[in-house]
Amino acid sequence: MSALPKRSEIATEHHWKLEDLFESQAAWDQEYQEVKQLTSKMKDYQGKLKDAATILACFELEDEISLHMERLYVFANMKHHEDMADAKYQALSDKAKKLSVEIGEQLSFVTPEILSLSEAELKALIADQSLHNYKHTLEEMLREKPHVLSKSEEALLAQVGNISQAPGTIFGMLNNADLKFPKVKNDKGEEIELTHGRYIQFLESRNREVRENAFKAVYETYGKNKNTLAATLNANVSKNIFYSRVRKYPSALDMSLSGDNIPKEVYTNLIDTIHKHLPLLHRYMELRKKLLSLDELHMYDLFVPLVDELDMEMSYEEAKQMVKDGVKPLGEEYLNVLQAGYDEGWIDVYENEGKRSGAYSWGAYGTHPYVLLNHKDNLNSMFTLAHEMGHAMHSYLSDEEQSYRNAQYTIFLAEVASTLNEALVMDYLLKKTTDPKEKMYLLTYYADQFRTTVFRQTMFAEFEKLMHEQAEQGESLTPQLLSELYYELNLTYHGKEMKVDQEIEMEWARIPHFYTSFYVYKYATGFSAATSFAKQILEEGEPAVERYLGFLKSGGSDYSINILKEAGVDMSSPKPIEEAMSVFEEILNEMETTIAELQG
Repeated sequence: MSALPKRSEIATEHHWKLEDLFESQAAWDQEYQEVKQLTSKMKDYQGKLKDAATILACFELEDEISLHMERLYVFANMKHHEDMADAKYQALSDKAKKLSVEIGEQLSFVTPEILSLSEAELKALIADQSLHNYKHTLEEMLREKPHVLSKSEEALLAQVGNISQAPGTIFGMLNNADLKFPKVKNDKGEEIELTHGRYIQFLESRNREVRENAFKAVYETYGKNKNTLAATLNANVSKNIFYSRVRKYPSALDMSLSGDNIPKEVYTNLIDTIHKHLPLLHRYMELRKKLLSLDELHMYDLFVPLVDELDMEMSYEEAKQMVKDGVKPLGEEYLNVLQAGYDEGWIDVYENEGKRSGAYSWGAYGTHPYVLLNHKDNLNSMFTLAHEMGHAMHSYLSDEEQSYRNAQYTIFLAEVASTLNEALVMDYLLKKTTDPKEKMYLLTYYADQFRTTVFRQTMFAEFEKLMHEQAEQGESLTPQLLSELYYELNLTYHGKEMKVDQEIEMEWARIPHFYTSFYVYKYATGFSAATSFAKQILEEGEPAVERYLGFLKSGGSDYSINILKEAGVDMSSPKPIEEAMSVFEEILNEMETTIAELQG
């Protein structure tokens, strides 16, 4: 394998232009000093937040500080990500993080002080026209008021913050540092140590024995530590219940949904609607069994590719064009901004020595967004470009349309724009291809996205709900109880075409997301909302495009659920999930037709 190029060896047109944020290090240093001076002015407002004029001035200063801090933080970290070994930018990134924490402490008095006002006073502030730009902020404060405690109680809760992170920290140390997996044989018959990173590679092996041995080795290892892992997960659930009761929420689930003001029906509709459509997943399992020519489909057969990887090589230039062709239904305005993103230094394209792995979209208000890629000339990288440019377009359009505070959209909305781009590009490729092998490859790629992002994440979400309900009723979350709950869910979700191996009952022990409770459902709702949007855009054309662009331009100016509803996707009803399921059904129909073509 050839060594990675140094950053200086990659053409500058494939570098992002961070000078659009700061022309030089001197400019960054100057802004750093200015932010420190601005922050010192915040103390002038402490104890005085009682009238509209003072609150307005305080909010405006808070925004100015936050905006400059964001610019400093983003630049320092993105410079660090260009080459993680560069000590200069490691230090700059640390310096920005320390300032961010310092500023957080200096601004922390604002919300509690405003919340000490009476409900009538808060409502008067919301109605005050001079505070129009901060109406949503004040409405949020009023909504959360019943769950905010007295100053001394809040101070006490803040002090136990570090203790509350303990279950997640302990799990991370156990899972990533202390847990050692045995050696297993790979495709070449070599004994190599199993690791988290290698596990999926083993499960993708064409050799069934390799897959089975890796699967058993992983879950036997977790099984040997089941008591510690159950106690750690139990501690995390107990922490959630403690906070929900102290803050006067009906349950831990209610508390977690409250942050984004998401109605509980969004969560329960997702689970109920997916249950109704489980026969589609069972049908996909049957297709898997057939395509892999197996007598029995086991849990370790879920990741092996159904068709040989096609040589779908494409250069970065071809990938850009393919994404642009795919999102053409979104119209000229969208395409022009996308092209500007390609041409004007938004994207850092290729891997270089020391560069951060993976991909993301990030940026600071007032400057265009940035996208980090580690592009390879293949189909996956093309979809990654489509995904990250979806995020970037969302940020660009909401920043253009909204004030600083209202431009920040929630995580609940974030995955919609990125997944919508992928759905449109996939639709374009499927319509364009004439080769049944290529079509089969694309269809299985898409079907697996539904399996992993919608069905699997919903199963995780249901497990979290059941686990918390058991604990809230006074049950102890023993390894036996957790394993029984988890195994039963696997039986329900995968159906009779799947031989649900007993070992899978320990999978709960290796899912890090269970320590960021009630988060995974957002993957499934985001994917469903995006699929619903794509369906509307492809079927209705311009009216649906207008609604969708309105969604992108709304940022965080209203509650997430309202922003989606306004654009034509009502997540409080089962309809978007139903629409996503109808798309999944179409994929399965096409797979069956294509199999017949290939076999014919």
